[in-house]
Amino acid sequence: MRLHRWSFRGVGLAVLATLALTPLGTFAQTTNSADKDEVQVDFENGSAGGPPPSFETGLTGKGGPVRWELLRDESAPNGPTVLAETSGDRTSDRFPLAILKGFEARDVEVRVRFKPVAGKVDQAAGLMVRVQDEDNYYVARANALEGNVRLYKVVGGKRRQFAGVGAEVPRGTWQELGLRVEGDRLTVSLDGKELFGATDRTFAKPGRVGLWTKADSLTHFDDLVARRLP
Repeated sequence: MRLHRWSFRGVGLAVLATLALTPLGTFAQTTNSADKDEVQVDFENGSAGGPPPSFETGLTGKGGPVRWELLRDESAPNGPTVLAETSGDRTSDRFPLAILKGFEARDVEVRVRFKPVAGKVDQAAGLMVRVQDEDNYYVARANALEGNVRLYKVVGGKRRQFAGVGAEVPRGTWQELGLRVEGDRLTVSLDGKELFGATDRTFAKPGRVGLWTKADSLTHFDDLVARRLP
């Protein structure tokens, strides 16, 4: 299989405009998704203080509107621009989403660097796969307050844990969360080390990928990579 690499670093607005602009809930109509086997996003193409140009945003659960924006973080591993959800809404069952445009896959490996910064209710970082809409997807979540990594399925807007382990997730430190799904097998990794795996057949169709947080989590994200598996 020929591997196509796509980086948003240095990509102009004219190219970004070719990506799908479908609203949440109509993900199957994204354009050119079959043409890219790997997508890499480092956020350096955007301007700090603005929205992420390569994502759609959404919300699972309750609470106020989400506010995803690009921030400067000089400690970031690949340039100073990072993505974060900054609203600070403390609603406990509130899950802000940032869905990558123009990429869809069934079997896929996704990884992202993240740094938990603040949050009194939660300090969470999540990766989503097979996203059907705002209320239906798989998500792997690392939590700095709880010291664990868990795997959930969100069905009809209801979050249900089906695997997880205790793990050190230090605040203020860059780490890498990974999620791989092949058939009905999902595998979660932290800093390149496999933590656990589980099987589930709830979502068998292709879907989008994206980032996820909870409540008032202020988490910096950088270097998102999504790779379609053969």
